[in-house]
Amino acid sequence: MNYRNADLNLLKVFEALMTEGNVTRAASKLSLTQPAVSNALRRLRDTFDDPLFVRSGAGVNPTRRAIDLWEPLSQSLHAIRATMDVEQFDALRSTASVSIAMSDYVSSIVVPRLAQRLGKVAPSMQVHAIPNTLVDFGPVLADNKADFAISVYNEEVRRPAFLKSRALWSPDFVCIMRAGHPLARAERIPLKKFLAARHVDVSLVGKTTPTYDLFLRSRGLQRNLVATVNHYGAAYEVVRRSDLIAVLPWSEKFEPPRLTGLRKMPVPLEAPPRIIELFWHQRHETSGLHRWLKNTLLELFEQA
Repeated sequence: MNYRNADLNLLKVFEALMTEGNVTRAASKLSLTQPAVSNALRRLRDTFDDPLFVRSGAGVNPTRRAIDLWEPLSQSLHAIRATMDVEQFDALRSTASVSIAMSDYVSSIVVPRLAQRLGKVAPSMQVHAIPNTLVDFGPVLADNKADFAISVYNEEVRRPAFLKSRALWSPDFVCIMRAGHPLARAERIPLKKFLAARHVDVSLVGKTTPTYDLFLRSRGLQRNLVATVNHYGAAYEVVRRSDLIAVLPWSEKFEPPRLTGLRKMPVPLEAPPRIIELFWHQRHETSGLHRWLKNTLLELFEQA
């Protein structure tokens, strides 16, 4: 097949015949007459030097050559259609499945609100949370393993050019401990007692220095960090069942009820704010689905 001489309109006929398996139905789908589709099929056969479709009962079946062509051509047609049909995305009828990389903390805030919104405006759409470890969501988006990531960004790593983002909200750092903890009696914890207390923190990737410890280190300080866990939910259970305390993110407007048996207190030293952002790959800039979901998430959370 010579690309320069090819009539790319024929590929729409090829697609219709593959999906409908019937010349009449293909003609109806394309708003063409049956003779027009038959003529296009003849030209397709000449182009690819293969029958492509053979009669079978009331329809047509693809040849081996047509089956081999279908996978790459269907992917290309889908990409072209997604680019050109940006404004035609129909959320109400969509059965799309979308994946978002995020921590369990972010997921506990985002998924309930997003699921509630989708239930009203896109009831057949699916959303799936996949793990996020802060340092690896760039490659996850680059490899198309997730549609979005919602996270803070590790500014020690240069942002790749393909990464697009919008700020959503900024959580505070707070100190969490069990309600009966000796330090829970005061309104504020003295810095010396705070540093000496036994701490647990969250490290999503394992043995890395938590954000708050980096902040303390910049001030020439060090706390007594004795344990790390890889889920925020686990950190809450650790402090609920022990005398360990934790410095955890807190989003006042969005927090689910998770303080049963716990006391929330201000940290003695307030760290610079961290911004939770919505990230996506630039390849999705023209996707109707991605634009719609991005706007939905921004409506729910942007700078709230």
